[in-house]
Amino acid sequence: MPAPHDPIALLQRRVFLGASPAGLGSMALATLLRPAQATLPGSRSPAAKRIIFLFMAGGPSHIDLFDPKPLLNRMEGAAIPAELLRNHQQFALIRGTPHLKGSPYRFQPTGQAGTVISELLPHLATVSDELTVIRSMHTTSNVHDPAVHFLNCGSQQGDRPTMGAWLSYGLGAENADLPAYVVLTSGVSDGQPLLQSFWGSGFLSSRHAGVPLRNSGAPVLHLENPPGRSTPERRRELDLLAWMNHRQHAAIGDPEILARVTAYEMAFRMQASVPELADLTTEPRHLLEAYGADPARASLARNCLLARRLLERGVRFVQLYDRGWDSHTDIDREHRRQCAAADRPIAALLCDLKQRGLLDDTLVIWGGEFGRTPVAQLSGQTWGRDHHPHAFTMWMAGGGARRGWTHGGTDDFGYHAVERPVHIHDLHATILHLMGIDHEQLTFRTQGRDFRLTDVAGSVVADLLA
Repeated sequence: MPAPHDPIALLQRRVFLGASPAGLGSMALATLLRPAQATLPGSRSPAAKRIIFLFMAGGPSHIDLFDPKPLLNRMEGAAIPAELLRNHQQFALIRGTPHLKGSPYRFQPTGQAGTVISELLPHLATVSDELTVIRSMHTTSNVHDPAVHFLNCGSQQGDRPTMGAWLSYGLGAENADLPAYVVLTSGVSDGQPLLQSFWGSGFLSSRHAGVPLRNSGAPVLHLENPPGRSTPERRRELDLLAWMNHRQHAAIGDPEILARVTAYEMAFRMQASVPELADLTTEPRHLLEAYGADPARASLARNCLLARRLLERGVRFVQLYDRGWDSHTDIDREHRRQCAAADRPIAALLCDLKQRGLLDDTLVIWGGEFGRTPVAQLSGQTWGRDHHPHAFTMWMAGGGARRGWTHGGTDDFGYHAVERPVHIHDLHATILHLMGIDHEQLTFRTQGRDFRLTDVAGSVVADLLA
């Protein structure tokens, strides 16, 4: 904790308090003085202390993974019933009247709770009693970027803070040598970009943005000292730079100048912490085999193991983006590939967290920005599924979520969420609740009003809680 007379720390506190006259109020000073113990208005004892968000970028098919539909299978090849298209936005890519397409995969109840899971996820089936499966998710957009922004930010606009940024802002960091919010990427490129706004801080200070770790070379660029500079010399350079930045801030009052100072200091501390963190060769061989992780090769398996190491070192929010789920064509080959790469390490992650006593207070979230249509896009062997925002599946595990529970349901075709539907705002409200935060109280005042992750909507879904 900085010394009480530290002028840099005092200036940062004044800027923070001045920018937040409403919403956070009394917790602002506590956040700066004790980042890991901040108290929000209306807060409660948290069930979860940290989050891993397994983001399957592109949109996994709920019809093929978690939501079997016998009637859909029996009616395969028939034109889609007209009543399903009432009040329906245009398909993303399909034109005309498409035909129903059932799932070619077997489903069966798993675990003591009987959670139904596809044959494509046999490893996940072994830990299904840890899952809270939400079959009735629905969202607002069938276009990738707005839908990803909505699931991350509660808004289709890319200028809002992401959930990880909100949690960094509201709860602070637990480890001064690592960011509160880290992003890892894997998978195959399917033409959909991963935008920096997917883990951005929006109108919050940039120090709350997610920090991506690279898959090859140095985990973070420019952490090494410049050629010919020793660590003590680098320390003196940063001290001088901080002095100049604070003079500049005193002159113009831009809070991002202080955020820049914070970023420089974090980078200096990360020079020592990140290389050790990213060295998976220290993990026992049996654990590497359980995850299916090769320390020298980028993969979702490697990132799942790295995520656990990040949590152990105090990172509050770790988001894993796995690309390749946007299966407009050849979905059978593509989803088999994606599930083969994801199933084993995700199950191993849940087992590893539980064995270490971390799952009880770590919330693991799985899902994509939307689902896939229960109608075919194209035909023959190369058939696929289009984007589908009206109903899809996500799951949670650990961190106060209800174990062995399947929530909600879709119609007989998996087209609309009809039983206990859960909107993205509801999901966000529930996640913040599990983190000990009242979603209506975590706000930031800008542009003349108070903003929050759940905008002006959202309710905690009590059935999802243990």
